[in-house]
Amino acid sequence: MRSPTTRSRLLEWGLRLIVAALLLQFWAKACALWLQHPSHLTLLSLVLTETLSVSLVLTSRTPVTRDWHPVALATSLPATFYFLVLDLSTGQSLVSENISSGLILCGTLWQIFAKLSLGRAFGLLPADRKVVTHGAYRVVRHPIYLGYLISHSGFLATHASLHNLLVYSGLYVLQWVRIEREERWLAQQDIYQAYQTRVRWRLLPGLY
Repeated sequence: MRSPTTRSRLLEWGLRLIVAALLLQFWAKACALWLQHPSHLTLLSLVLTETLSVSLVLTSRTPVTRDWHPVALATSLPATFYFLVLDLSTGQSLVSENISSGLILCGTLWQIFAKLSLGRAFGLLPADRKVVTHGAYRVVRHPIYLGYLISHSGFLATHASLHNLLVYSGLYVLQWVRIEREERWLAQQDIYQAYQTRVRWRLLPGLY
């Protein structure tokens, strides 16, 4: 098996430093708001969920090759750090905090299951990694994104505003582009083409 080049490693670690810095910025903002309003469990849940996602990026295995194309960067980076532009302090509550936190928890647990299935092959950009077909990947081809969708629905349910709706709408346009691009990247491998035949749905069983 080939090893990543020195240039690839430098780019990889540069990207990870940016990821860590942005996560710290989000922690400071969200935790300060939560300390002011400890009853808003969705804020704490959001912090834990996004920390889980970013931590996997920081600890993932460096791939041999990665898709550094401008389109990949332009979709992956905003879709990963969308939470920096969310309005955490205002918004209408459509459901109780318990229901919202429950949705976030369910989404987070599904993400954990999917990421355990994936192991250290998780990453921010499309890359040359081992194709995973077991665990959560038997249900849909992008189960981590499904976990995000459940969690995001929970947060939006208690922080409903035009601003947050636009943020999430933009996010899922980017997620759609990411999915389509990732599939084209991975479909270069025969094993992934066979996997696409076995697992029909990308994100939502019966819909997409």
